[in-house]
Amino acid sequence: MSSETTDNGLSDGEFSVAKPKQNNILGDKIFRFALTVCAAIILLIVLAMIAVMAQSSWLSLKEFGFGFLVGQVWDPVKGEFGALPFIYGTMVSAILALLIATPISIGVAVFLVEQAPKSLARPMAFLVELLAAIPSVVYGLWAIFVLAPILRVYVQPFLQKTLGFLPFFQGTATGIGMLTGGIILAIMITPIITAVVRDILEAVPVTQREASLALGATKWETTKIVLANASSGIAGAIVLGLGRAIGETMAITMIIGNRPQISASLFDPAYTIASVIANEFTEATGDLYLSALVEMGLILFLVTFIVNGLAKLLILSVARRTA
Repeated sequence: MSSETTDNGLSDGEFSVAKPKQNNILGDKIFRFALTVCAAIILLIVLAMIAVMAQSSWLSLKEFGFGFLVGQVWDPVKGEFGALPFIYGTMVSAILALLIATPISIGVAVFLVEQAPKSLARPMAFLVELLAAIPSVVYGLWAIFVLAPILRVYVQPFLQKTLGFLPFFQGTATGIGMLTGGIILAIMITPIITAVVRDILEAVPVTQREASLALGATKWETTKIVLANASSGIAGAIVLGLGRAIGETMAITMIIGNRPQISASLFDPAYTIASVIANEFTEATGDLYLSALVEMGLILFLVTFIVNGLAKLLILSVARRTA
């Protein structure tokens, strides 16, 4: 049997494929080129920031070399600059904040995703995310007038009586110091970690929960399976919170005490990289002094850049596994 042909010359059962118009192809190329330029601009900005800070801190790099990272003396009058007390204060306060914020953040995220009804989860999630929008200076003022007196009168004396044999809880209870700084940082990073962990848990397929419950698992056992599947993403959220804590400036400057020293006691004042830059940059008169502060900024920039990059990679690994 001969096949019938249509008016366009095609037999029955054959379909014509519409060729894209030339202007559509040109538009796609322009769009792709524009996006490439935008991405390249962001990369160039980051590289330019690193280059400018490296150039501005060259005098300090040449004068102190690696000794700048391990030096413990910060004396602008004598021209002696060491970054170790500030690196110590930055890392200890950030780690202390993580130890406090991580279990709270994960607990809140698990409750919002796995336990709370939608009518309650949505407004609670909004309130948690709203905490991240509060300016850091407001946290600092609250820490000075509310948190510090509570720690000085109630918490620190109790810790001294019960755990005073440990070097972490020795010294004078003033309410201003490393412990207060760590607590205020924990309050500030809790909404960030909670929001990211909540998104990670929601990305876990519902079929995994249904399969677990169908096999007779309890609600808690199902939650543990979900947490196991989202473990790398949760780790990324924690590292993201660490980057936020490392880079915090105003709140920690107002409450940590701002004394360049290395002390095991959490009650003693300390200093962070961000706070020393905020406090002393306008007072830096000499070239070496200014170069040392810029080098501190370069160290902080590189640390936060690496930490945030690591967090992004961990979160993307969950997205690939659940895709």
